[in-house]
Amino acid sequence: MKLTVVAATGGIGRQVLEQALGAGHEVTVVVRDPGKLGDAAGVRVVRADLARAGAAELREAVAGADAVLSGLGAVGKAGTGVAEAGTRALVAAMKEAGARRLLVVSAAPIGTVPSPDRPHPPRHDPGEGPLTRYVLTPVVKRVLRAHYADLARMEDVVLASGLDWTVVRPPRLTDGPLTGGYRVAYGQNLRGGTKVSRADVAHCMLRSVGDPETFGRIVGIAD
Repeated sequence: MKLTVVAATGGIGRQVLEQALGAGHEVTVVVRDPGKLGDAAGVRVVRADLARAGAAELREAVAGADAVLSGLGAVGKAGTGVAEAGTRALVAAMKEAGARRLLVVSAAPIGTVPSPDRPHPPRHDPGEGPLTRYVLTPVVKRVLRAHYADLARMEDVVLASGLDWTVVRPPRLTDGPLTGGYRVAYGQNLRGGTKVSRADVAHCMLRSVGDPETFGRIVGIAD
């Protein structure tokens, strides 16, 4: 398949890139700093800052893609807002280029974070156990308030896009190995699911590309 990987120098994006190449896919990457890619043999590289990019700049990167997989998100406070702005630009470019399949990474708590399109979300995720619901989620939502607000707005953009989208919501990310033994649930988080490796998130995204059951679905994932 022809795949476009956005934010390919990030933790999940790099895993998506490596696994996609290992599976023999034809890969285009969209990165702000190509120097961070290292050895990019066999990869088509498009340089773009999605926080400032217009649809025309990205059209070339997504044209002809069977799927676009995005690991876009803020790194530190300075990057807050990039998920919404970059995804908005990406969706516009995909529509202009006629690309249909979009997979993005969000975060497990986002289902309970208010956004412009969903100002009154449920207080708790139905898949969470007591420890996560009353202790872990409230703490992490306070610490990452601005980051999660950005991801919630990003999800608004994706869900309103009219594309064949999938949103993957992982809990705490680790640098553990690819196991393939992760759990998934549609429309909710997983009880006891407090962490998952970036490698497993990337595997889930790639496995979902051609799975029609994931189209228009929010996928919870955890180990």
